[in-house]
Amino acid sequence: MRKGAIEVPPLLRLQASITNRDDRLLGWLYDHGVLTTDQIASALFPSLDFAQRRLLRLTGLKAITRFRPNKLDGGSYPYHYVLAQLGYEHVMGQRGLGAPGRDHARRRFQSLISRRDLPHLLGGNGVFIALAAYARRNLGVALESWRPATAFHEPGTLYRHGSDNRMILKSSGMPRPDGAGVWAEDGKTVPFFVEYDTGTESLAVLAEKIDKYDLLARYAESWLWPTLFVLPTAQREQHLHDRFTAEPSIIAATTALDYLRHTGKTLAQDVWRLIGFGKPRKRLIDLPYVDAEHDAAWSVAPQAVNDDGPEIHLERG
Repeated sequence: MRKGAIEVPPLLRLQASITNRDDRLLGWLYDHGVLTTDQIASALFPSLDFAQRRLLRLTGLKAITRFRPNKLDGGSYPYHYVLAQLGYEHVMGQRGLGAPGRDHARRRFQSLISRRDLPHLLGGNGVFIALAAYARRNLGVALESWRPATAFHEPGTLYRHGSDNRMILKSSGMPRPDGAGVWAEDGKTVPFFVEYDTGTESLAVLAEKIDKYDLLARYAESWLWPTLFVLPTAQREQHLHDRFTAEPSIIAATTALDYLRHTGKTLAQDVWRLIGFGKPRKRLIDLPYVDAEHDAAWSVAPQAVNDDGPEIHLERG
């Protein structure tokens, strides 16, 4: 450093260098833990090369750090990015959360790289990344909200005033979604939960998850969001539908990753099959929901609700 020059604190140097896009990325990493180079590039940047250059810059500024897991059959995966200590300081400062502990980033890093379910975490994050990427390339659509799985881990997090108190007392029976969001398109919005399936669990376990959302619907009483089940194959998707021949009391929609690859469609498009309502697939924005509180918050005309609970109008296929 030149004699007499004033040393700029690292946090101020970072804040003087980052863009709104960087802020969005750092916020995502704070909320959702880890994203790969490809995910970041598709959701936020015009090209992979552009993304790689910017990620190197943010790494040099000590806002983020990265690791690269090895593949069992040789080679390695793309770089996985997480927040560094300075990144936590920046995001927590912006959100008024105080300062992180001295080894906050190190402990979080160790937790993430040692997760046995890291592919599941990345897959769940990938659902929202795909929507953000579609929104980046198309006018009039947006991923307005993206809440992480951790937002639903504490007992009673799904409880609302006026709901059945058993939602708190029997919190172990409540669902724990892999995330939740709000999608906007055509001047409308739809809130939704996500369940990402890697294919390692039995169909009975998936059916139990649907049962938990059914319990949520009965306890919540006045609101009902669609739950999106993202499955690895269309065959597994069909097997799940075969288990539910009667109309369920919840709104559950499915799609399959191999179906998306085969058709070239994205999660925002007509790829969602509603369990119990036949085969025609619907766009995400066209999935039904009931939630007057959401409607009021997002300035959208409320869905119909009758004395017996949510009134859902769908034509069977």
